[in-house]
Order: sequence, then structure tokens, then C-alpha cells
Amino acid sequence: MRLGSVSMIARTRWRSILQTVTLHLGAASLIGYFAFQGYNGQYGLVARRHFEEQMQALTQERDVLRTQRQAIEAKVRLLSPDLVDADMLDEQARSLLNLVHPKDLVLLRPRAQATLTQ
Repeated sequence: MRLGSVSMIARTRWRSILQTVTLHLGAASLIGYFAFQGYNGQYGLVARRHFEEQMQALTQERDVLRTQRQAIEAKVRLLSPDLVDADMLDEQARSLLNLVHPKDLVLLRPRAQATLTQ
């Protein structure tokens, strides 16, 4: 009778140890999964750093485009029908018509295409 009870006690201990180990391994794997996803996942730390770099680059591009747009708007304002700037009108007319006043001093610069082909 003693031998049977020892075997039953051993099985109960092994079952208890196995359940404890399984529970700890399950918890460790769950924690590991969430830690991995928190660092490398779609919304993890690496992705956040990438999003911040992308946002900074796009912010700089936006600022450059905003500056260019403001320069173009200022030029358009000078050519508006309500207030025509005589110098701007003269510059645009000469550029479009390719004309020069006889008293003007003309400095010739090579065109961009001419320098690229040479």
C-alpha cells in the first residue's frame, strides 16, 4: 500500500511542477511577444522613429514650398490689374518679347542648355 501512495504523490508533484512550468513559459512567451511588438511592430518604437523622421522631412518640404508660394504670390501681386508696378511690367514685357532699349546695358550669359551640351 505504501508503494501505490508514493507513486500517486510523485504524479501529483510532477503534475504540479509541469503546470507551474507551463504557466511560466506561457506568461514569458506572452510578455516576449508584446515586448517584440512594442519595439519592432507596426506602431512600435522603430516605426515611431521612422514616422518622426518622415514628419520632419515633410515639414521642411512644406516650409520650402510655402516660401516659394509666397514669392510667387508677391510677384503676381505686382502684376495685378489694380496696381501695376511699372518696373515689373517692363521686365516681363522685355523678357517675353526679347527686346532691349537702346540705352540699356546688356550682359549676355550662356544658357543652361548650352552649358550642359558642352
